[in-house]
Amino acid sequence: MINLSQKKTLIYIILLLVTLAVYWQVKHLAFVDLDDFVYVSENLNIQSGITPESIVWAFGTKYFGLWNPLVWLSFMADYQFYGLHAGGYHVTNLILHILSTLLLFRLFSTMTGEIWKSAFVAAFFALHPLHVESVAWVSERKDVLSAFFWMLTLCLYVFYTEKQSIKRYLPVVFSFVLALLSKPMVVTLPLVMILLDYWPLKRFENQNRLSDTISWQLREKLPLIVLSAALVVFTLYVPNEQQAFEKSFSVMSRMANAPVAFVTYLVKTFWPHDMAIFYPFPSHIPVWQIIGSVLLIIIMMAAVLATAKRLPHLFVGWFWFIITIAPVIGILQIGDFAMADRYHYLPSIGIGVMLAWGIPHFTKREVLRKYILLPVALVFLASLAFLAWQQCAYWKNSIKIFSHALPATKDNYLAHNNLGLALFTEGKAEDAIAHYNQVIRIRPFDTVPRHNKGVVYTRSGQYRMAIENYNEAIRVNPDDAEAYHAKGNIYLGLGEHQRAVEDLSRAIALRPDNPAIYYNRGTAYIHLAQYQQAIADYSKAVALNPAYFDAYNNRAFIYLKLGRYQQAVGDYSHAIRLKPDYADAYNNRAFVYLLTGNRASGCRDAHQACKLGTCSTMQLAMNQGLCR
Repeated sequence: MINLSQKKTLIYIILLLVTLAVYWQVKHLAFVDLDDFVYVSENLNIQSGITPESIVWAFGTKYFGLWNPLVWLSFMADYQFYGLHAGGYHVTNLILHILSTLLLFRLFSTMTGEIWKSAFVAAFFALHPLHVESVAWVSERKDVLSAFFWMLTLCLYVFYTEKQSIKRYLPVVFSFVLALLSKPMVVTLPLVMILLDYWPLKRFENQNRLSDTISWQLREKLPLIVLSAALVVFTLYVPNEQQAFEKSFSVMSRMANAPVAFVTYLVKTFWPHDMAIFYPFPSHIPVWQIIGSVLLIIIMMAAVLATAKRLPHLFVGWFWFIITIAPVIGILQIGDFAMADRYHYLPSIGIGVMLAWGIPHFTKREVLRKYILLPVALVFLASLAFLAWQQCAYWKNSIKIFSHALPATKDNYLAHNNLGLALFTEGKAEDAIAHYNQVIRIRPFDTVPRHNKGVVYTRSGQYRMAIENYNEAIRVNPDDAEAYHAKGNIYLGLGEHQRAVEDLSRAIALRPDNPAIYYNRGTAYIHLAQYQQAIADYSKAVALNPAYFDAYNNRAFIYLKLGRYQQAVGDYSHAIRLKPDYADAYNNRAFVYLLTGNRASGCRDAHQACKLGTCSTMQLAMNQGLCR
């Protein structure tokens, strides 16, 4: 007979191996074209690795109004190990998911002494297919990282409750801070601690009066509650950040969607089907769905409350689910989705607790538990594992995950748009345009698909078609600066420089803070021989972006044409300081030096330019016998 310690060790090993078997394929997955480029693949701050400057940036930046500096730092660490190899980032997500699973088992087995029920809860969390999104999507590092610190905080909290002291309390606070730095959703953790105090820790039983209980709980949880409140205030206050919280849906629409989404999460818990990376916010929700969802929630709430004393595990599990999903149920809308699989990640533990302790309670006979309940539980978990393994394969790349989302949802404009982007990257321009047209059908007010069609037509040389799509974008939104900018660039490439200036001037009037527009208009002015206007635009571009080396190079070219050689050399030198391998700048400065009689400097620059791949000035100098 194996002892208790050996049983626990065996369960740890089984949880580890089964989770690895389901998820190991993530090491072959790619980045997807939704947020991954923001978080990693095109984020130069991440690709600088962990430096004092990047640490300051991590703590000072937000994306979509969310402050999660620890996530940025974890990506920086990954970059130092893996570069831009996506598989490494996925493996880190998987490691965090496994660690959370093992800590979850430890948490409940320590609190309850019930190792098999605790194992079920951990396996339910580890293998549920709705959790694939959190593990297989690199951008959802915030889910798995915050979950790890969530579990660690609770384990430390249980250790603290065994012998209360400041020495044991401080690690709880520190771990909770790390969880908050990973994802704001964990602000509900102090409330979950109170639930666990009720059951299974049963700390309330030592209190005689309600007032004493409230006072004790407030004193003990106050530091954690203050930290949560501070993060909520900081998250909601987002100065000068566009699109932090989506305003496109009315409060009534969000209130109507919330109960329907809540029930949908419950349904998908037991019947995980039609899973998608994005669920569009419905344009219309039938009244019967809203009323039916509200009634079901009320009935379940009443049943749980009525049996709270007799079945505390149901009470704790139910309110774990409610409390943890409340911040993301959609009342405060971030983005334009109705729900998300990743939001099921931590709340699902509450449902797992209800199943693990609730069903055996109603199955009194040992023989039924052994020969019926146990096999059913194993089959249920095996089914979840198979579905999770299957769902994981859909995350192979952008084309697969967005193609999978289309039949799973209705009028999924984001899936059409991002699938179009992925197909265009693969050279399938016609297929991409077909998907952009679907976005226009679903959202005729949206300028993004028209922009994307413009890019496709531009790169395929169909410039007039591209211009027509940008004109359509402008008809939809007369203040579309990027459409004017893109159209102006096309005219610039076609040699229609006056029309380019007109469109770029409109873009500048709408976006006077964009240095690229000034740069492009400056180039158009050069072709129109309007050199003073070109100098003014390049000067504005470098004022807005002091590192704009191309603007310095082009302004130097004008100075050269105007015979202002010293200023030309100054700008070429500035461009070279900004970009030490800038072959054109070396080549052009060499020409100015030779033109002004400075053969030594001219030949040195000409040699350097040629070494970098641009040899025109060197060839000219050699032909004239100026350089060897």
